[in-house]
Amino acid sequence: MEMQAQEQLKGKKILFATIPADGHFNPLTGLAKHLQSLGCDVRWFTSDYFAGKLEKLGIPHYGYKKTLNLTGDNVDDYLNRRSITDPIEKLNFDFEHIFIARSPESYADIAEIHESFPFDLLIADSTFTAIPLVRAGLNKPVLSIGIVPLVEDTPELAPFGMALPPATDEVTQAEYAMLHEQAVNILFKKTIDLHEGILNEFGVKYERSMFPNLLVKQADLYLQIGSPGFDYERSQTGSNVRYVGALLPYQPDNSEHNCWFDERLNQYEKIILVTQGTVEKDTSKLTEPTLEAFKDTDVLVIATTVGSKTEALREKYNFNNIIIEDYIPFSDVMPYASVYITNGGYGGSLLSVNHQLPMVAAGLHEGKSEICARIGYLEYGINLNTEIPTPAAIKAAAEEVMANEKYKHNMIRLYHEMNSYNARELCTQYIAELLSGLPVSKQEQIDIEIN
Repeated sequence: MEMQAQEQLKGKKILFATIPADGHFNPLTGLAKHLQSLGCDVRWFTSDYFAGKLEKLGIPHYGYKKTLNLTGDNVDDYLNRRSITDPIEKLNFDFEHIFIARSPESYADIAEIHESFPFDLLIADSTFTAIPLVRAGLNKPVLSIGIVPLVEDTPELAPFGMALPPATDEVTQAEYAMLHEQAVNILFKKTIDLHEGILNEFGVKYERSMFPNLLVKQADLYLQIGSPGFDYERSQTGSNVRYVGALLPYQPDNSEHNCWFDERLNQYEKIILVTQGTVEKDTSKLTEPTLEAFKDTDVLVIATTVGSKTEALREKYNFNNIIIEDYIPFSDVMPYASVYITNGGYGGSLLSVNHQLPMVAAGLHEGKSEICARIGYLEYGINLNTEIPTPAAIKAAAEEVMANEKYKHNMIRLYHEMNSYNARELCTQYIAELLSGLPVSKQEQIDIEIN
Protein backbone atom coordinates (compact mmCIF):
# COMPACT_ATOMS: atom_id res chain seq x y z
CA MET A 1 0.00 0.00 0.00
CA GLU A 2 2.85 2.39 0.89
CA MET A 3 4.67 1.81 -2.42
CA GLN A 4 1.48 2.36 -4.37
CA ALA A 5 0.82 5.60 -2.49
CA GLN A 6 4.35 6.79 -3.19
CA GLU A 7 3.90 6.23 -6.91
CA GLN A 8 0.61 8.11 -6.88
CA LEU A 9 2.19 11.12 -5.16
CA LYS A 10 5.30 11.43 -7.34
CA GLY A 11 5.27 14.78 -9.14
CA LYS A 12 2.30 16.19 -7.19
CA LYS A 13 2.48 19.89 -6.40
CA ILE A 14 1.85 20.53 -2.69
CA LEU A 15 1.70 23.91 -0.96
CA PHE A 16 2.09 24.08 2.81
CA ALA A 17 0.64 27.06 4.66
CA THR A 18 1.07 27.81 8.36
CA ILE A 19 0.46 30.54 10.90
CA PRO A 20 3.87 32.18 11.53
CA ALA A 21 4.59 30.64 14.94
CA ASP A 22 7.00 27.82 15.78
CA GLY A 23 4.28 25.62 17.25
CA HIS A 24 2.36 25.78 13.96
CA PHE A 25 5.31 25.58 11.56
CA ASN A 26 7.66 23.03 13.13
CA PRO A 27 5.25 20.07 13.45
CA LEU A 28 4.62 20.06 9.68
CA THR A 29 8.30 20.06 8.62
CA GLY A 30 8.73 16.30 9.02
CA LEU A 31 5.78 15.61 6.72
CA ALA A 32 6.94 18.21 4.19
CA LYS A 33 10.41 16.67 3.89
CA HIS A 34 8.90 13.18 3.68
CA LEU A 35 6.65 14.18 0.79
CA GLN A 36 9.59 15.88 -0.88
CA SER A 37 11.59 12.64 -0.61
CA LEU A 38 8.75 10.85 -2.43
CA GLY A 39 9.11 13.16 -5.43
CA CYS A 40 6.49 15.78 -4.58
CA ASP A 41 7.11 19.42 -5.50
CA VAL A 42 6.75 20.89 -2.00
CA ARG A 43 6.64 24.64 -1.35
CA TRP A 44 5.62 26.73 1.66
CA PHE A 45 3.61 29.89 2.28
CA THR A 46 4.38 31.71 5.53
CA SER A 47 6.08 34.79 6.97
CA ASP A 48 9.65 35.74 6.06
CA TYR A 49 10.40 34.95 9.71
CA PHE A 50 10.76 31.32 8.56
CA ALA A 51 12.67 32.02 5.34
CA GLY A 52 15.98 30.89 6.85
CA LYS A 53 14.55 27.65 8.19
CA LEU A 54 12.94 26.85 4.86
CA GLU A 55 16.19 27.54 3.03
CA LYS A 56 17.97 25.05 5.30
CA LEU A 57 15.18 22.55 4.66
CA GLY A 58 15.55 23.03 0.91
CA ILE A 59 11.88 24.02 0.50
CA PRO A 60 10.97 26.99 -1.75
CA HIS A 61 9.31 29.78 0.22
CA TYR A 62 6.51 32.19 -0.65
CA GLY A 63 6.43 35.17 1.69
CA TYR A 64 3.64 37.50 2.65
CA LYS A 65 2.52 40.23 0.28
CA LYS A 66 -0.98 41.13 1.41
CA THR A 67 -0.98 39.16 4.69
CA LEU A 68 -0.15 41.18 7.80
CA ASN A 69 3.26 40.00 9.00
CA LEU A 70 2.49 38.92 12.56
CA THR A 71 4.85 36.44 14.21
CA GLY A 72 5.33 34.93 17.63
CA ASP A 73 8.06 37.52 18.24
CA ASN A 74 6.18 40.69 17.28
CA VAL A 75 2.51 39.97 17.90
CA ASP A 76 2.37 41.25 21.49
CA ASP A 77 3.95 44.60 20.72
CA TYR A 78 2.45 45.08 17.25
CA LEU A 79 -1.11 44.59 18.45
CA ASN A 80 -0.60 45.89 22.01
CA ARG A 81 -1.67 42.45 23.17
CA ARG A 82 0.51 42.17 26.25
CA SER A 83 -1.85 44.25 28.39
CA ILE A 84 -4.74 41.77 27.95
CA THR A 85 -4.88 39.35 30.89
CA ASP A 86 -8.44 38.01 30.92
CA PRO A 87 -8.41 34.59 29.14
CA ILE A 88 -11.74 35.07 27.31
CA GLU A 89 -10.88 38.61 26.26
CA LYS A 90 -7.45 37.50 25.06
CA LEU A 91 -8.92 34.55 23.16
CA ASN A 92 -11.45 36.84 21.49
CA PHE A 93 -8.68 39.27 20.56
CA ASP A 94 -6.51 36.48 19.13
CA PHE A 95 -9.40 34.97 17.17
CA GLU A 96 -10.13 38.31 15.52
CA HIS A 97 -6.72 39.86 14.91
CA ILE A 98 -4.33 36.91 14.56
CA PHE A 99 -6.60 34.47 12.76
CA ILE A 100 -9.93 35.56 11.27
CA ALA A 101 -8.96 39.00 9.96
CA ARG A 102 -5.96 37.47 8.19
CA SER A 103 -7.96 34.91 6.18
CA PRO A 104 -8.87 37.05 3.11
CA GLU A 105 -5.31 38.44 3.04
CA SER A 106 -3.82 34.94 3.04
CA TYR A 107 -6.28 33.80 0.41
CA ALA A 108 -5.25 36.68 -1.86
CA ASP A 109 -1.59 35.71 -1.48
CA ILE A 110 -2.32 32.02 -2.14
CA ALA A 111 -4.45 32.84 -5.18
CA GLU A 112 -1.49 34.74 -6.62
CA ILE A 113 0.85 31.83 -5.81
CA HIS A 114 -1.54 29.49 -7.62
CA GLU A 115 -1.09 31.42 -10.87
CA SER A 116 2.57 30.36 -11.11
CA PHE A 117 2.37 27.21 -8.94
CA PRO A 118 -0.96 25.46 -9.62
CA PHE A 119 -0.75 23.20 -6.59
CA ASP A 120 -2.74 19.97 -6.36
CA LEU A 121 -3.19 20.13 -2.58
CA LEU A 122 -2.95 22.68 0.22
CA ILE A 123 -1.69 21.32 3.55
CA ALA A 124 -2.28 23.77 6.39
CA ASP A 125 -2.03 23.84 10.15
CA SER A 126 -5.41 23.52 11.84
CA THR A 127 -5.69 27.22 12.74
CA PHE A 128 -5.05 28.53 9.21
CA THR A 129 -8.28 30.41 8.57
CA ALA A 130 -7.96 30.58 4.78
CA ILE A 131 -8.75 26.84 4.57
CA PRO A 132 -12.43 27.27 3.57
CA LEU A 133 -11.61 30.18 1.24
CA VAL A 134 -9.08 28.14 -0.74
CA ARG A 135 -11.54 25.27 -1.10
CA ALA A 136 -14.31 27.59 -2.29
CA GLY A 137 -12.33 30.18 -4.24
CA LEU A 138 -9.76 27.93 -5.93
CA ASN A 139 -11.68 24.65 -5.81
CA LYS A 140 -8.65 22.90 -4.33
CA PRO A 141 -8.61 20.10 -1.76
CA VAL A 142 -7.27 21.12 1.64
CA LEU A 143 -5.72 18.85 4.25
CA SER A 144 -5.53 20.22 7.78
CA ILE A 145 -3.01 19.09 10.40
CA GLY A 146 -4.17 19.27 14.02
CA ILE A 147 -1.31 20.94 15.88
CA VAL A 148 -3.24 21.09 19.18
CA PRO A 149 -5.54 18.45 20.72
CA LEU A 150 -8.66 17.85 18.66
CA VAL A 151 -10.81 21.00 18.83
CA GLU A 152 -13.93 19.49 17.27
CA ASP A 153 -17.11 19.95 19.30
CA THR A 154 -18.70 16.92 20.95
CA PRO A 155 -21.53 16.79 23.53
CA GLU A 156 -19.25 15.66 26.39
CA LEU A 157 -16.94 18.68 26.16
CA ALA A 158 -17.27 22.35 26.96
CA PRO A 159 -16.15 24.87 24.30
CA PHE A 160 -12.45 24.49 23.51
CA GLY A 161 -10.47 27.01 25.53
CA MET A 162 -12.46 26.69 28.77
CA ALA A 163 -10.31 23.73 29.89
CA LEU A 164 -13.18 21.99 31.68
CA PRO A 165 -13.16 18.21 32.27
CA PRO A 166 -15.46 16.01 30.17
CA ALA A 167 -19.06 15.66 31.31
CA THR A 168 -19.80 12.41 33.11
CA ASP A 169 -23.55 12.90 33.56
CA GLU A 170 -26.53 14.40 31.73
CA VAL A 171 -26.69 17.46 34.01
CA THR A 172 -23.12 18.52 33.19
CA GLN A 173 -23.67 17.73 29.52
CA ALA A 174 -26.69 20.05 29.52
CA GLU A 175 -24.58 22.75 31.20
CA TYR A 176 -21.94 22.36 28.49
CA ALA A 177 -24.59 22.68 25.80
CA MET A 178 -25.58 26.02 27.37
CA LEU A 179 -21.92 27.07 27.42
CA HIS A 180 -21.65 26.33 23.70
CA GLU A 181 -24.74 28.47 23.11
CA GLN A 182 -23.32 31.31 25.19
CA ALA A 183 -19.92 31.05 23.52
CA VAL A 184 -21.42 31.34 20.03
CA ASN A 185 -24.04 33.99 20.73
CA ILE A 186 -22.51 36.05 23.55
CA LEU A 187 -18.85 35.51 24.49
CA PHE A 188 -17.47 35.17 20.95
CA LYS A 189 -20.37 36.65 18.97
CA LYS A 190 -18.33 39.54 17.55
CA THR A 191 -15.56 37.33 16.16
CA ILE A 192 -17.99 34.71 14.87
CA ASP A 193 -20.02 37.40 13.09
CA LEU A 194 -16.81 38.74 11.54
CA HIS A 195 -15.83 35.27 10.37
CA GLU A 196 -19.24 34.54 8.91
CA GLY A 197 -19.17 37.80 6.98
CA ILE A 198 -15.94 36.69 5.30
CA LEU A 199 -17.26 33.18 4.62
CA ASN A 200 -20.43 34.62 3.08
CA GLU A 201 -18.37 36.75 0.70
CA PHE A 202 -16.71 33.60 -0.63
CA GLY A 203 -19.91 31.57 -0.79
CA VAL A 204 -18.76 29.07 1.83
CA LYS A 205 -21.48 26.86 3.30
CA TYR A 206 -21.11 26.39 7.05
CA GLU A 207 -22.86 25.84 10.35
CA ARG A 208 -22.46 28.60 12.92
CA SER A 209 -19.79 27.73 15.49
CA MET A 210 -16.51 28.95 16.90
CA PHE A 211 -13.84 29.08 14.22
CA PRO A 212 -11.59 26.21 15.47
CA ASN A 213 -14.49 23.74 15.24
CA LEU A 214 -15.62 25.23 11.93
CA LEU A 215 -12.15 24.76 10.42
CA VAL A 216 -12.19 21.05 11.32
CA LYS A 217 -15.45 20.65 9.41
CA GLN A 218 -14.21 22.67 6.43
CA ALA A 219 -11.10 20.57 5.72
CA ASP A 220 -11.40 17.77 3.17
CA LEU A 221 -9.26 15.70 5.52
CA TYR A 222 -8.18 16.49 9.07
CA LEU A 223 -5.10 14.63 10.34
CA GLN A 224 -4.79 14.93 14.09
CA ILE A 225 -1.28 14.77 15.53
CA GLY A 226 -1.31 12.49 18.56
CA SER A 227 -3.60 9.64 19.51
CA PRO A 228 -6.93 9.20 21.32
CA GLY A 229 -5.06 8.47 24.55
CA PHE A 230 -3.95 12.11 24.72
CA ASP A 231 -7.54 13.31 24.52
CA TYR A 232 -10.81 12.90 26.34
CA GLU A 233 -13.15 10.12 25.26
CA ARG A 234 -15.57 11.31 22.56
CA SER A 235 -18.97 9.95 21.55
CA GLN A 236 -18.57 11.36 18.07
CA THR A 237 -15.78 12.36 15.70
CA GLY A 238 -16.11 13.87 12.24
CA SER A 239 -15.88 11.50 9.28
CA ASN A 240 -12.93 13.53 7.96
CA VAL A 241 -10.83 13.15 11.14
CA ARG A 242 -7.95 10.67 11.41
CA TYR A 243 -5.31 10.32 14.14
CA VAL A 244 -1.76 9.89 12.85
CA GLY A 245 0.34 9.50 16.00
CA ALA A 246 3.55 11.37 16.76
CA LEU A 247 4.14 13.44 13.63
CA LEU A 248 7.34 15.12 14.81
CA PRO A 249 9.40 17.97 13.31
CA TYR A 250 12.07 17.14 10.75
CA GLN A 251 15.44 16.00 12.05
CA PRO A 252 18.26 15.37 9.54
CA ASP A 253 19.66 11.84 9.65
CA ASN A 254 23.19 13.16 10.12
CA SER A 255 22.33 15.32 13.14
CA GLU A 256 24.96 14.75 15.81
CA HIS A 257 24.48 14.66 19.56
CA ASN A 258 26.65 17.44 20.92
CA CYS A 259 25.61 18.24 24.47
CA TRP A 260 28.43 19.93 26.35
CA PHE A 261 26.93 19.14 29.75
CA ASP A 262 26.56 15.38 29.23
CA GLU A 263 28.93 14.70 32.13
CA ARG A 264 26.77 16.73 34.51
CA LEU A 265 23.68 14.82 33.42
CA ASN A 266 25.26 11.64 34.73
CA GLN A 267 26.03 13.21 38.11
CA TYR A 268 22.40 13.66 39.18
CA GLU A 269 19.67 11.13 39.92
CA LYS A 270 16.92 13.73 39.51
CA ILE A 271 16.85 16.08 36.51
CA ILE A 272 14.24 18.67 35.61
CA LEU A 273 13.81 20.30 32.20
CA VAL A 274 11.81 23.54 32.16
CA THR A 275 10.62 25.71 29.28
CA GLN A 276 8.03 28.42 28.60
CA GLY A 277 7.98 27.70 24.88
CA THR A 278 8.80 30.13 22.09
CA VAL A 279 6.05 32.74 22.56
CA GLU A 280 6.02 33.59 26.28
CA LYS A 281 8.92 35.95 27.07
CA ASP A 282 8.12 36.71 30.72
CA THR A 283 10.45 34.32 32.54
CA SER A 284 8.93 35.23 35.91
CA LYS A 285 5.89 33.10 35.09
CA LEU A 286 7.44 29.61 35.06
CA THR A 287 11.19 29.58 34.50
CA GLU A 288 12.19 31.68 37.51
CA PRO A 289 9.84 29.99 40.00
CA THR A 290 11.27 26.63 38.94
CA LEU A 291 14.85 27.83 39.35
CA GLU A 292 13.90 29.35 42.71
CA ALA A 293 12.29 26.11 43.85
CA PHE A 294 15.32 23.92 43.19
CA LYS A 295 18.32 26.23 43.45
CA ASP A 296 21.24 24.78 45.42
CA THR A 297 19.64 21.33 45.79
CA ASP A 298 20.51 17.81 44.66
CA VAL A 299 18.20 18.21 41.63
CA LEU A 300 19.72 19.33 38.32
CA VAL A 301 17.56 21.98 36.63
CA ILE A 302 18.03 22.67 32.92
CA ALA A 303 16.19 25.74 31.65
CA THR A 304 15.84 26.83 28.04
CA THR A 305 14.90 30.48 27.62
CA VAL A 306 14.64 31.00 23.83
CA GLY A 307 16.86 34.04 24.39
CA SER A 308 14.80 35.76 27.11
CA LYS A 309 16.99 37.14 29.94
CA THR A 310 19.48 34.29 29.68
CA GLU A 311 22.49 36.17 31.05
CA ALA A 312 20.49 37.86 33.81
CA LEU A 313 19.12 34.51 34.93
CA ARG A 314 22.58 32.95 34.89
CA GLU A 315 23.84 35.73 37.14
CA LYS A 316 20.89 35.45 39.53
CA TYR A 317 20.92 31.65 39.69
CA ASN A 318 24.63 30.93 39.72
CA PHE A 319 24.42 27.48 41.31
CA ASN A 320 26.16 24.25 40.41
CA ASN A 321 22.85 22.43 39.89
CA ILE A 322 21.43 24.93 37.39
CA ILE A 323 22.06 25.12 33.63
CA ILE A 324 20.47 27.94 31.61
CA GLU A 325 20.70 28.06 27.83
CA ASP A 326 18.99 29.98 25.02
CA TYR A 327 18.24 26.79 23.11
CA ILE A 328 18.66 23.12 23.97
CA PRO A 329 17.65 20.23 21.71
CA PHE A 330 15.10 18.46 23.90
CA SER A 331 16.16 15.09 22.55
CA ASP A 332 19.58 15.66 24.14
CA VAL A 333 18.09 16.13 27.61
CA MET A 334 14.76 14.30 27.82
CA PRO A 335 16.31 10.78 27.88
CA TYR A 336 17.99 11.77 31.16
CA ALA A 337 15.21 13.86 32.70
CA SER A 338 12.86 12.89 35.53
CA VAL A 339 10.16 15.48 34.86
CA TYR A 340 9.36 18.08 32.20
CA ILE A 341 7.96 21.41 33.44
CA THR A 342 6.06 23.15 30.65
CA ASN A 343 3.51 25.87 29.99
CA GLY A 344 1.64 23.44 27.79
CA GLY A 345 3.01 23.70 24.27
CA TYR A 346 1.70 20.74 22.28
CA GLY A 347 4.95 20.08 20.41
CA GLY A 348 6.99 19.90 23.61
CA SER A 349 4.33 17.75 25.26
CA LEU A 350 4.48 15.28 22.36
CA LEU A 351 8.27 15.13 22.65
CA SER A 352 7.81 14.42 26.34
CA VAL A 353 5.51 11.53 25.43
CA ASN A 354 8.09 10.32 22.93
CA HIS A 355 10.61 10.09 25.78
CA GLN A 356 8.08 8.66 28.29
CA LEU A 357 8.71 11.70 30.49
CA PRO A 358 6.00 12.81 32.97
CA MET A 359 5.07 16.49 33.12
CA VAL A 360 4.17 19.39 35.38
CA ALA A 361 2.01 21.81 33.38
CA ALA A 362 1.25 25.48 33.99
CA GLY A 363 -0.26 27.49 31.13
CA LEU A 364 -3.45 29.32 30.20
CA HIS A 365 -3.31 31.19 26.89
CA GLU A 366 -3.02 30.19 23.19
CA GLY A 367 -4.98 27.01 23.88
CA LYS A 368 -2.36 25.78 26.35
CA SER A 369 -4.91 25.50 29.14
CA GLU A 370 -6.58 22.66 27.21
CA ILE A 371 -3.30 20.75 26.87
CA CYS A 372 -2.48 21.28 30.56
CA ALA A 373 -5.99 20.13 31.51
CA ARG A 374 -5.55 16.89 29.58
CA ILE A 375 -2.14 16.27 31.16
CA GLY A 376 -3.68 16.53 34.62
CA TYR A 377 -6.98 14.75 33.96
CA LEU A 378 -5.36 11.80 32.19
CA GLU A 379 -2.59 11.66 34.82
CA TYR A 380 0.38 12.15 32.52
CA GLY A 381 1.55 14.63 35.12
CA ILE A 382 0.13 17.40 37.30
CA ASN A 383 -1.70 20.48 36.05
CA LEU A 384 -1.15 23.51 38.28
CA ASN A 385 -4.13 25.37 36.75
CA THR A 386 -2.26 28.65 36.52
CA GLU A 387 0.42 30.31 34.39
CA ILE A 388 2.13 31.89 37.40
CA PRO A 389 2.73 29.08 39.91
CA THR A 390 4.68 29.65 43.11
CA PRO A 391 8.05 27.97 43.68
CA ALA A 392 6.44 25.91 46.45
CA ALA A 393 3.68 24.65 44.14
CA ILE A 394 6.18 23.73 41.44
CA LYS A 395 8.44 21.93 43.88
CA ALA A 396 5.59 19.94 45.42
CA ALA A 397 4.21 18.93 42.01
CA ALA A 398 7.60 17.96 40.59
CA GLU A 399 8.47 15.90 43.65
CA GLU A 400 5.09 14.14 43.51
CA VAL A 401 5.54 13.32 39.81
CA MET A 402 9.05 11.96 40.42
CA ALA A 403 7.94 9.88 43.40
CA ASN A 404 4.65 8.45 42.11
CA GLU A 405 5.17 5.71 39.53
CA LYS A 406 1.66 6.06 38.08
CA TYR A 407 2.68 9.08 36.03
CA LYS A 408 5.63 7.27 34.47
CA HIS A 409 3.50 4.17 33.86
CA ASN A 410 0.80 6.24 32.13
CA MET A 411 3.37 7.95 29.94
CA ILE A 412 4.86 4.60 28.90
CA ARG A 413 1.38 3.40 27.93
CA LEU A 414 0.69 6.56 25.92
CA TYR A 415 4.10 6.30 24.24
CA HIS A 416 3.31 2.79 22.99
CA GLU A 417 -0.14 3.83 21.82
CA MET A 418 1.14 6.88 19.97
CA ASN A 419 4.00 5.01 18.34
CA SER A 420 1.73 2.20 17.18
CA TYR A 421 0.78 4.67 14.45
CA ASN A 422 3.33 5.01 11.63
CA ALA A 423 2.73 8.71 11.21
CA ARG A 424 4.45 9.37 7.90
CA GLU A 425 3.17 6.21 6.21
CA LEU A 426 -0.38 6.97 7.35
CA CYS A 427 -0.14 10.55 6.08
CA THR A 428 1.22 9.31 2.75
CA GLN A 429 -1.65 6.84 2.40
CA TYR A 430 -4.34 9.35 3.35
CA ILE A 431 -2.96 12.05 1.04
CA ALA A 432 -2.73 9.65 -1.91
CA GLU A 433 -6.32 8.52 -1.34
CA LEU A 434 -7.54 12.09 -1.08
CA LEU A 435 -5.83 13.18 -4.30
CA SER A 436 -6.99 10.08 -6.18
CA GLY A 437 -10.60 10.72 -5.28
CA LEU A 438 -10.87 7.43 -3.42
CA PRO A 439 -12.63 7.18 -0.04
CA VAL A 440 -10.03 7.84 2.65
CA SER A 441 -9.38 4.74 4.75
CA LYS A 442 -11.16 4.61 8.08
CA GLN A 443 -9.24 4.92 11.34
CA GLU A 444 -8.18 1.59 12.78
CA GLN A 445 -8.88 1.04 16.45
CA ILE A 446 -5.64 0.58 18.39
CA ASP A 447 -5.67 -1.13 21.77
CA ILE A 448 -2.50 -0.98 23.86
CA GLU A 449 -1.99 -2.72 27.19
CA ILE A 450 1.12 -2.27 29.31
CA ASN A 451 1.60 -4.49 32.32
